[in-house]
Amino acid sequence: MWTLFATDTPAAPLMVPDSVQKAKFAETVNRLMNLDFSEISRNLLSEALWVVIKIVIALVVYYLGRWVLRRLIRLLDVAMERRNVDQSLRAFSRSSVRAVFTLLLILIVVSTLGVNVTSLIAVASAATLAIGMALSGTAQNFAGGVMILLMKPYRVGDYISAQGQSGTVREIKLFSTVITTTDNQTIYIPNNSIATAIIDNYSTAELRRVDWTVGISYGDDVDTARSVILGMLNGDARILPDPAPVVWVAALADSSVNLTIRVWTRNEDYWAVFFEYNERFYKELPKAGINFPFPQMDVHVKND
Repeated sequence: MWTLFATDTPAAPLMVPDSVQKAKFAETVNRLMNLDFSEISRNLLSEALWVVIKIVIALVVYYLGRWVLRRLIRLLDVAMERRNVDQSLRAFSRSSVRAVFTLLLILIVVSTLGVNVTSLIAVASAATLAIGMALSGTAQNFAGGVMILLMKPYRVGDYISAQGQSGTVREIKLFSTVITTTDNQTIYIPNNSIATAIIDNYSTAELRRVDWTVGISYGDDVDTARSVILGMLNGDARILPDPAPVVWVAALADSSVNLTIRVWTRNEDYWAVFFEYNERFYKELPKAGINFPFPQMDVHVKND
């Protein structure tokens, strides 16, 4: 009896006898029967044990690396504190060191598991290039953070106004600046946008000028108003005698004579002085006969 049988060699016959097939099948069964399953089990167990050992070693390396990284950051903080390094630079350096050493730790752990780190780095480099092109704004934010630390338009603890937001700088991160508003909101501003924006820093100067505009009625005595206002201001220790407080007539408005009041005070006393004297002007000026006018309009009726 003959059977069609395909072989890999073009010269082999297409018709193979059943006896040949039976012989090959018997040979295969004989090989399977002669396999040393105990040796195979030992090899599998050995490989599994080696894999478990590598995983344990990788975990030990990972947790040991994290401990070393925490100690390194702590030593870095101590060193920068001893050298009186700016708080902004401390936070930025801490974030940079943590990011770099975390990446190195991951590579070491992967290498411990037996992965080819060279190939992984090549793949990561290509991926980083692609991601960098897609996330060019993130790179710009990093560059903006570097520029902020070099130029120092503000530091941690300064009260600033930028990009329509005002608050105290809490931290300068790798990609953003964190500020806290007066009502305790946390706002993250991208470093690139804030580095190229107009920034009002209210904390750089030790002294600040407080301005008020107070409107009094036409017919009221300006000298009396000036004397009463200066009497209030000169009795306050928070208001500096030099430069001395001044009260000027700023404008003859439609319904009032506008007085501009200017004093100098320490930066930390600015808001307390501003809000307190708004109330004192309102309460004490009427006692001296100074009135606050309402908006008025004269209407002339002409009869034809």
